[in-house]
Amino acid sequence: MSNTRTQRAFTVVSGLWVGSFITVGFLVVPVLFSTLGDRQVAGMVAANLFKTTALIGVALSILLMLMANHLVRLDHQQFRFIRWILLAMLSCTITAAFIIIPWMNSLRDQALFAGLSVSESTNAILFNRLHGVSSTLFMIQSVLGLLLVWRATKNAD
Repeated sequence: MSNTRTQRAFTVVSGLWVGSFITVGFLVVPVLFSTLGDRQVAGMVAANLFKTTALIGVALSILLMLMANHLVRLDHQQFRFIRWILLAMLSCTITAAFIIIPWMNSLRDQALFAGLSVSESTNAILFNRLHGVSSTLFMIQSVLGLLLVWRATKNAD
């Protein structure tokens, strides 16, 4: 793939990826909670959306990291900083996908097994804290994603 095509592909993939997870987090999930009458069901659907988004994010951030490494080797210095952004985003995604989301799902499943919603269970405080950590990671990833797209579209200095 040529230099210019690699840069364009990087920009398109990163823009679609960042746009998709921002859409899910700031549009789709709030609409779920506002339109579905059952918060438990909305939470379970949202958890599946976030898990799927996170798994796609792991794959795409690795792909983008490979592309950025290739562009750095071709002397596109702006992609040196972009690699750090991608690494930070990958860290957020891996933490959410493989630690926070499964832990929250486990707490939700334990509550359902006991016939309760997670907010009524003995793990409600822990679940709320994990939700706060998850939300913070998502906000950080969103800001980093916007920075990623901004930097990817910047002309080389």
